[in-house]
Amino acid sequence: MAGLIPQGFIDDLLARTDVVEVVGERVQLKKAGKSYVGLCPFHQENSPSFNVIPDKQFYHCFGCGASGSALKFLMEFDRLPFPEAVEQLASRLALEVPREGGNQSPHERRERQRREQAREEGVNLLEAAADFYRQRLTEPAAQPAREYLEGRGLSREVMHDFGIGFAPEGWEHLKHHLSKLGVSEDVQIEYGLLIHHEESGRRYDRFRDRVMFPIRDWKGRTIAFGGRVMGDAKPKYLNSPETPVFHKGRELYGLFEAREANRKLERMLIVEGYMDVVALAQYGIRNACATLGTATSEEHLKRLYRLVDEVVFCFDGDKAGRQAARRALETVLEVMIDGRQARFLFLPEGEDPDSLVRSEGQEAFEKRVTCASGLSEFLFEQAAEGRDLKRMEQLERFVTQALEWISRVPEGVLRSLLLKELERRSGLERERLDAMLVERAAAREAQQARLRQHQQLRQHQQLRQHPQQQQRSQPQQRQPGATHSAPRSTPAASPQDGATLSDAQDEWSSLEAMADAGFGDSEPDGWQPDDWQSHGEMPAGQGAQAARATPARSQKRTSVSMLTRLLHLMVHEPQLVAELPESNEWIEGAGEPVDSEDAQLLDDVVRLLKAGQYRSPQVLLAHFLGTAQGPRLEQLAARELLIPRDVRSEELKGLVEHCQHQQARTTPEAEYQALLAKEKRGEKLSAEEKQRLMALLMELATRR
Repeated sequence: MAGLIPQGFIDDLLARTDVVEVVGERVQLKKAGKSYVGLCPFHQENSPSFNVIPDKQFYHCFGCGASGSALKFLMEFDRLPFPEAVEQLASRLALEVPREGGNQSPHERRERQRREQAREEGVNLLEAAADFYRQRLTEPAAQPAREYLEGRGLSREVMHDFGIGFAPEGWEHLKHHLSKLGVSEDVQIEYGLLIHHEESGRRYDRFRDRVMFPIRDWKGRTIAFGGRVMGDAKPKYLNSPETPVFHKGRELYGLFEAREANRKLERMLIVEGYMDVVALAQYGIRNACATLGTATSEEHLKRLYRLVDEVVFCFDGDKAGRQAARRALETVLEVMIDGRQARFLFLPEGEDPDSLVRSEGQEAFEKRVTCASGLSEFLFEQAAEGRDLKRMEQLERFVTQALEWISRVPEGVLRSLLLKELERRSGLERERLDAMLVERAAAREAQQARLRQHQQLRQHQQLRQHPQQQQRSQPQQRQPGATHSAPRSTPAASPQDGATLSDAQDEWSSLEAMADAGFGDSEPDGWQPDDWQSHGEMPAGQGAQAARATPARSQKRTSVSMLTRLLHLMVHEPQLVAELPESNEWIEGAGEPVDSEDAQLLDDVVRLLKAGQYRSPQVLLAHFLGTAQGPRLEQLAARELLIPRDVRSEELKGLVEHCQHQQARTTPEAEYQALLAKEKRGEKLSAEEKQRLMALLMELATRR
């Protein structure tokens, strides 16, 4: 919760952002009256049902129900966590994102400031290291490195643009330099500049006697390094390890430099190494980038397709290059919505982009790029490789493989054209191919259903293996000011771990189904689904605490836990957090262990809402998007809160009063376990709590 973004800034950011521009960079839109329409990027469809409304700065799909603001679109489409999505929107407007501590404790504020300061110091440290390497390149000891770079045909201008430097031979040059600047060795290790040898305990420079290439983020800040040997030593390329600011699977070398050279990029080349990128730039081809020791990922491609419509994969023509191209094909299919292009360029055996562009020149190399194989051509070529299509069995395998790949392409024109071409090549009727695709999709859905069922069974088995988690509290009499009975003591388990919001909407069509799926238990005296009626069913003049007879739907009734009801209220009515007590100790009286998942989640939600002063359910969900707790809150948000709005405040007040009353009646055993759990979580006990813990220990020992 550290470094929260003020709600006012988020509101202002959305007011200054054009949702059509943000969505249009990722989805092909067409003007339709006052709105824009296109194929939904969140589900497969043949006809456009995805609408972007400029007047309301809102998008909505009438097919799958996806909707939200520009911020929500970035989080869902680019799979960004909430803070990064805000950062990206703010960067479009050249705004700095403010952070605040809100109602954080002094310890939390200090910890937040420490982490922010550490991150800033880490980036500054890497910039200092980049300056060190660049300076070393000018010294006499770097003569071999300069000769190497000049021999590769690199000009000073290109070396300056890419910030190329030199790591001198020796074990501790950078270490001593940074230590003089006051940077500790531990920090240098954390950011991948030093290596710590476990057996000897020695600490030394990671990069030695290598040409150095700084790896920059989208802002141009150095976040890592790549080093290349000048001879035949191994490894040829050496990259920084994963650090707090560098993740190999997300970054692309040369992407920042390509954007700086041309703000209107239309095509990007993906090549293998740093020297390939730099050599192409030397010859005027300033639209190349390279992955950092990993295969091209879906995240890499989504990042590139946000900038350009066409990506060209450049591979060696040998067997390894063909295998890498096949992996790239399987990855790119998932993101090939209409309007995007992917091409595959294979170089002559023994050549790489660096050597080829130096021997052929810019014009010849660009012609090769223009003539690169299209995705459809390469797909069918790979599906037919090694197969005699005149033989029935080989033709069947060709069709099966081609359909497997085509099924990964999102619904649209490209998919239809691929099916039409497969129809021509195989001789099968289109209706049969469509039927085979449907069968394949059904088989995939059945497999996913079996996987979800397997996850449910595992959850039940885990509960059986830990019976102490299934202990239930005894039914309690309803307390004055409280609407419901004491809840069960175990956290509610969602029916599908990791399910999405749409999954929850499909799975739970009513509150009874929600309870049956695992949100409640079968205590006959507990709260019933009928207790939360719609506004039309609420007797006039009666609030949520009014006593009333509930219809007897069945002899076995289902109750929903106290924590579930509290979380449900907080998700739908975040502004009610202002009415909660200053301390969250009342949560301990909700009937579940304080270290249970729901108790911790409620505590996190309340603290977040108090600190950030958020009043939007969408912003609350955004903070938990991509976390283990996110699906739980999405499932609650999917369920309508069937309490009239004018009595929701009273409902919350009654629930909190009930929890406070139950907390006052906590048994010595429960109080002891609660304090013990708090200490195990690493939270510091106050002097009073320590004394109470010792007193409870003595009391329980006397009883035994």
